[in-house]
Amino acid sequence: MKHFFSRMDVIEIVTNIAIIADIHGNSTALKAVLDSIDKDKQIEHIYCLGDLIGIGHETNEVLDLLFSRNDITFVKGNHDEAILNIIDGKEPGSVGEEREHHKWIASKLDKKFIPKLLNMPDMRFEKINGKNFLFVHYHLDVQNKFLPIDHHPTTENLDATYENSKADVISFGHHHIVHHFRSNRRLYLNPSSLGCNHKPVAPYVKLHVGSNEQMDVSFIEVPYDNKDFLLSYEKLDVPARDTILKVFHGEQHLQFV
Repeated sequence: MKHFFSRMDVIEIVTNIAIIADIHGNSTALKAVLDSIDKDKQIEHIYCLGDLIGIGHETNEVLDLLFSRNDITFVKGNHDEAILNIIDGKEPGSVGEEREHHKWIASKLDKKFIPKLLNMPDMRFEKINGKNFLFVHYHLDVQNKFLPIDHHPTTENLDATYENSKADVISFGHHHIVHHFRSNRRLYLNPSSLGCNHKPVAPYVKLHVGSNEQMDVSFIEVPYDNKDFLLSYEKLDVPARDTILKVFHGEQHLQFV
């Protein structure tokens, strides 16, 4: 896998950043995380690692929260891309009930958000306090297609995947579990899914980037009330809701029925 710094964005010195991933149409969880970030006066910028929409049903609410801010940098996720493909009349790459779900999300999406969604890149390189960062939804092959999820990630596997990368820090999402690996080459981070969890918490990462080699990582879980969000799947007749509630939310809705 090859990554070259063909496009390097140098931003002003930021010593504390937040990293969020896989919001998946859950504005209730997103509000809780943004409130937490805003109360932390040290955090100066947010990086969002894709899958803003899909799976959750609060599509426009999520996009309004995100796109109304000027302190967030985005990359595109596979669900974002599938939904945009449907809107553009292309094959989404999803089948069965997932495809029906994507079509339903696309039908509910406020068209005013499409230009910003289309403008999100597949990957983003930044230089922060002299360190090279790669932000991406998940590992890409040479054709910029997502690799299959590695369900048993290791430092060795990650170093092999990014063998030709010049990044000092690589942050990704897609796999809805925390990744925190550090090799003698770089740091790897995955904050886990903000919007999909088997508990009523919304995770994100706070990263302090020192001017030397220091990088301090904090994994933060913000509790929130997910009752209305979960019960709304049935009220709104969301396609694939049974699978979504079981696989992505651990059937937490059953305690409210």
